[in-house]
Amino acid sequence: MTDPSAGSGTATRSGTPTGLAVHARGVGKVFPTKGGDVVALTEVELEVRAGEFVSLIGPSGCGKSTLLRLIADLDQASSGDLRIFGKPARQARIDQDYGIAFQQAGLLPWRTVAANIALPLELQGTARAARATRVAELAELVGLSEFTDRYPDQLSGGMQQRVAIARALATQPRLLLMDEPFGALDEMTREHLQLELARIALETEAAVVFVTHSIPEAVFLSDRVVVMSPRPGRITDVITTELGAERGEALRESPEYFARVTAVREALHGAPIERANER
Repeated sequence: MTDPSAGSGTATRSGTPTGLAVHARGVGKVFPTKGGDVVALTEVELEVRAGEFVSLIGPSGCGKSTLLRLIADLDQASSGDLRIFGKPARQARIDQDYGIAFQQAGLLPWRTVAANIALPLELQGTARAARATRVAELAELVGLSEFTDRYPDQLSGGMQQRVAIARALATQPRLLLMDEPFGALDEMTREHLQLELARIALETEAAVVFVTHSIPEAVFLSDRVVVMSPRPGRITDVITTELGAERGEALRESPEYFARVTAVREALHGAPIERANER
């Protein structure tokens, strides 16, 4: 099995200097219930480097979203040590070191696109002029400059997710946490937003931790794909993609891409695999 931590001495796709965005050591999570304790995660060992795109994949109920929630300080680990840029997760949340996006965009229906994007900046106390400038930058980044005065119910599902991504990036976080953000979208829209997210990650140089059920999506987007076991969730394999810095439509038809998809699929099924990057 590949070392889950994979070391921290290699530059990422964007050439960002190495450093750890996420550092988990022996992390576990137990949920007490009336019927007894439910072990969701056990002995999770993971490093995510600054500027690196890492996807978490595994069967339903394996703890992917639970791990993301621990990183985001939306829940607390029962055991082990978890650091975000060298800080406890709670401090990283207070310092707004990360942005987060979920499967449902979670936009406020009474606020325009611009006002939804600006919300984290308002909560941070950013001055009005600076907010307007940042919102304009983000709207352009996600291709919504012409829609800033629209309301969520006037947007398609894909456009709503673009707004959610822009909002997550509003405070210029060094880490972006994403929990199946494209899971509810049709395939064509999903593939288009994958291209957009790959571009945004490259341009912003934020580290990304991305939860997905889709093997092709994980491979297309990621520097590394982290494979998790059925509950209790633990990391069983890590596949390095080595597919280059820029991701375009042509990549989906390349032999290298198919080799990585096969490697992840075999890792999920627990089969002995020949490393994709050794083929």
